[in-house]
Amino acid sequence: VDLVESGGGSVQAGGSVRLSCTASGYTYWHYYCMAWFRQGPGKEREGLASIDRYSSTLYTDSVKGRFTISKDTAKNTLYLQINSLKPEDTAMYYCAAARNYVCYSLNSLEYVKWGQGTQVTVSS
Repeated sequence: VDLVESGGGSVQAGGSVRLSCTASGYTYWHYYCMAWFRQGPGKEREGLASIDRYSSTLYTDSVKGRFTISKDTAKNTLYLQINSLKPEDTAMYYCAAARNYVCYSLNSLEYVKWGQGTQVTVSS
């Protein structure tokens, strides 16, 4: 499966953005655990949210209430809605897929397929 992110850009603080990750090359991509990560300048890659085969979601504490992960299987697309953007949300955002149907963690080692990323820049 190939993963291609889109939807990033330059946004004012307080605004919103919806990131998309389109999966191609495998019809049953949505059977697997999918997640969003980000890596800010000078920071380590951070797991943000995951969604499994059964649409159960997992969020890291720092984004709960502002970030929403979802998927549209008909469109082969994974989404990340980000509201109330802050300058510290500036990062490259990646989607990723695991081999499992259930998401066990937001540890990047669990994920085996990655997109190329989409940049989100938040200005104050």
